[in-house]
Amino acid sequence: MSIDTETAAKVAKLARIRVEPDALPALAAEFNTILGFIEQLGEVDVEGVEPMTGVTAQRLKRREDVVTDGDQQDRVLANAPDAREGFFAVPKVVE
Repeated sequence: MSIDTETAAKVAKLARIRVEPDALPALAAEFNTILGFIEQLGEVDVEGVEPMTGVTAQRLKRREDVVTDGDQQDRVLANAPDAREGFFAVPKVVE
């Protein structure tokens, strides 16, 4: 697949990026380079390779899943500009 200057201009417009007409050939060349890298990645044999979330194997810290009420209502509401009866008070928005 090859990107021409017309397609590069269309992509720039969709991305809301202003590109001067004389810079479109360079942008098209960059797009073609990126597409070349993507094609190279498609050629890699990944059969039997486990997906990973990072490059180093790390064990996630786990904690017991215990439901609590947080017991911090006063601290949370201390930052509220207006709190009433233990809740955030907000202006009415629907008539």
